[in-house]
Amino acid sequence: MHKPLNVIHIIDSLAVGGAEMMAVNIANGLHKHNVRAHLCVTRAEGLLKEKISKEIGYVFLAKKGVIDVKALVILKNYIKKNNIKIVHAHSSSFFMAVLVKCMLPKIKIVWHDHYGKAERIEERKSLALKLGSIFFTNIISVNDVLVQWAKKQLFCKKVLFLANFATLNITSNKTHLNGVEGKRIVCVAAFRHQKDHFNLLQAFTIVKNKYPEWTLHLVGKQHNDVYNKQIETIIKNESLEKDVFFYGACLDIKYILSQSNIGVLSSNSEGLPVSLLEYGLAGLPVVVTNVGDCEKVVNDYGFVVPKENSEELSNAIIKYIEDENLRELKAEQFQKHIFDHYSENSYLSSLIKIYQAC
Repeated sequence: MHKPLNVIHIIDSLAVGGAEMMAVNIANGLHKHNVRAHLCVTRAEGLLKEKISKEIGYVFLAKKGVIDVKALVILKNYIKKNNIKIVHAHSSSFFMAVLVKCMLPKIKIVWHDHYGKAERIEERKSLALKLGSIFFTNIISVNDVLVQWAKKQLFCKKVLFLANFATLNITSNKTHLNGVEGKRIVCVAAFRHQKDHFNLLQAFTIVKNKYPEWTLHLVGKQHNDVYNKQIETIIKNESLEKDVFFYGACLDIKYILSQSNIGVLSSNSEGLPVSLLEYGLAGLPVVVTNVGDCEKVVNDYGFVVPKENSEELSNAIIKYIEDENLRELKAEQFQKHIFDHYSENSYLSSLIKIYQAC
């Protein structure tokens, strides 16, 4: 008979992103599996705070700088007060977990690697992570590339693959999509180079020239940077102002996807994108680039095209536009595949076994 588990998840922010979404979803789900779950946010709160279940313990450190003694003491005291034995650190928050372990040596660290640039893994800066891995009990990686990298580069040798899962929570329906109903293409992705919106816009330009009533809907946080300005320039040069719509970071993803007809990801590098799983849960036919574990997830239940190839991307989208039966078939197959292989329950059962073995 295992003792009740008491686990704190650490994440740097609650901005809408893959690692942040997973940290919140896992903490919320663990509570439903009788695990005492807590969430620690080190640097910045954000939109995802609204998704945290009221039953989850919560602490915000407002950390400033690389080493913030005040923040560290707050976390140490929280862990002691709540008798927490396992620290589940996501991405770069491993550093905070290692520091607190130096103060509380009996805690166990499970580090969760969400690194999204698997195709450029050789560029990863890893000295601090390698040193920190001395203190890890387990490593969870979201795809096989990261598993193999961790086994070769880090000191902790208990490295496990655990694919992401997604949930589509019921929230207030705030985001109403523009465009003609039944003719909407959606992309849920943060605005950064890795997501390669340039490729998507080039592909959509080809689609629009053949099927002008179809529109593109981009959901994700925008920044006032060069990447976003280049996107604005492409839209202006291609006269797409009335065809491409921006919605920023949103929580009502379930409602947004219910208004959409094709789900697309055009990334040039990925780990295992949560938005792809969300497309499946929502019953959308999908087109994705062959990066990270996207091909493994989609299998034969959608279209997987080479990265940075707007012609192949547009061709796949057009196949769906021209064949509604194909869209319905692939959507149904993909939805069943996601329910069967990327469910919350199976994920949390596997995770709890990892905790119990610590």
